[in-house]
Amino acid sequence: MLEIKFNKSSTVGKELLYIAESLISGQISGDQLFTKKCQELLQDITSTKKALLTTSCTHALEMSALLLNIEPGDEVIVPSFTFVSTVNAFVLRGAKPIFIDSRPDTLNLDEKLLSDLITPNTKAIVPVHYAGVSCEMDTIIEIAQEKGIAVIEDNAHGLFGKYKNKPLGSIGVMATQSFHETKNITCGEGGALLINDTAFIERAEIIREKGTNRSKFFRGQVDKYTWVDIGSSYVLADILAGFLFGQLEQWKFIQERRKYIWEQYFAELSNWAYKRGIKLPYTPDDCSQAFHMFYLVMPNLDTRTSFIKHLKDFGISAVFHYQPLHLSPMGQTFGAQRGDCKVAENAGDCLVRLPFFNSMTDDQLSRVIDAVKKFN
Repeated sequence: MLEIKFNKSSTVGKELLYIAESLISGQISGDQLFTKKCQELLQDITSTKKALLTTSCTHALEMSALLLNIEPGDEVIVPSFTFVSTVNAFVLRGAKPIFIDSRPDTLNLDEKLLSDLITPNTKAIVPVHYAGVSCEMDTIIEIAQEKGIAVIEDNAHGLFGKYKNKPLGSIGVMATQSFHETKNITCGEGGALLINDTAFIERAEIIREKGTNRSKFFRGQVDKYTWVDIGSSYVLADILAGFLFGQLEQWKFIQERRKYIWEQYFAELSNWAYKRGIKLPYTPDDCSQAFHMFYLVMPNLDTRTSFIKHLKDFGISAVFHYQPLHLSPMGQTFGAQRGDCKVAENAGDCLVRLPFFNSMTDDQLSRVIDAVKKFN
């Protein structure tokens, strides 16, 4: 019996053809043909003013910290239940992370706790749309605007998701995307910075190009380019953008398949989960799923450990997710301690993700569902 892996990359369209076209053109570095095609399509999909491909979502987050002029003494509110890049990007600039707990239903940051965490030093709030379900953005934006605080959407999970019919990534002043191999759309490693406040666009181009005005030079706006600001090398190679464009062209097909897989999991496992006190993903009425992942929240750590082993015995790989950052060795250097984010702590102990990838077959899906139902 072949193992069903948690994730598996695959081609869905003209990815290999576009890689070949990039190679034949002799221009495989960044900001060539396929980079431009990807950026235009991303802007259309997300209804954002400007999309800039980056080497990773991590680097897009670092760009957002630079654009906000984050410096020592600033505070940034981030969920504890997230990937380390969400925090690292701001800590690298000297900011102190203020960890916020999650909502029990969506596992997104709990907007009801937000006001009490804001101080005169708060420079940014970084909502993470966990599992592709939107945070409660109206409340977050209202609180942020009242205090003059920037909102950066970490949209690594949320491409194609919506909040009140607004595409995720289009709501904060900026947003970041991931095209890591575990995401709906991938090029192995890659990301994007989405900009909604046009005041940031010109400087974002400079920061992304190592602090130079190289983009203006290529547009013929200056006769030579030079060093004008801080920055780094954040530009994605065009050969990877070729693969990415092949995926983005097929986004509707990919999303249809992922929607089917997600809905089959939900329909087939709802009764089984309810009888055992196991929670399934929750999607508020005003949110539209991005169908990024499917997870279960077990009653306790021991049950999750047994469940993962049970599936492994059936040749199925299931994995847990984030360990709360406020409990990490680095997180505790900022004064965090156990009990600060109880929902995040429970999710870290109890959440498990089922196999979910674009090329998952009906037979593989049935095998996973059947194996899950055999667990008591």
